[in-house]
Amino acid sequence: MLMRTDPFRDLDRLTQQILGTTARPAAMPMDAWREGDQLVVEFDLPGVAADSVDLDVERNVLTVHAQRPARADTQEMLASERPRGVFSRQLFLGDNLDTDRITAGYEAGVLRLTIPVAERAKPRKIEISHREDQKAVSA
Repeated sequence: MLMRTDPFRDLDRLTQQILGTTARPAAMPMDAWREGDQLVVEFDLPGVAADSVDLDVERNVLTVHAQRPARADTQEMLASERPRGVFSRQLFLGDNLDTDRITAGYEAGVLRLTIPVAERAKPRKIEISHREDQKAVSA
């Protein structure tokens, strides 16, 4: 049987492991969903200390910076698939979210952000006033 080889197959596989894909970034995978009147976002950050995580919001852009420390040079690595060093991810938030009231918690390697929907973006009823003493105008 004749086997065809693809010299770029291994390179593609290595690139996906290091850089991730657009569907699954390697450094900081994320889930986001709406829960009532708030947006909830969770980032997986295993092996990252809570004090090395930094959050910034500027003009509706949320930036998450994190650092996973490098291994000691004295260790002989047999496999190294988890990214090390400093990495970040940005989320572009809509104007309908209240970026002044974002809350964040970090537990078991998961960073959880809760972003409330702004009051101005919530649906509301507009009351119609009735004036009983209005008279019809005849022409």
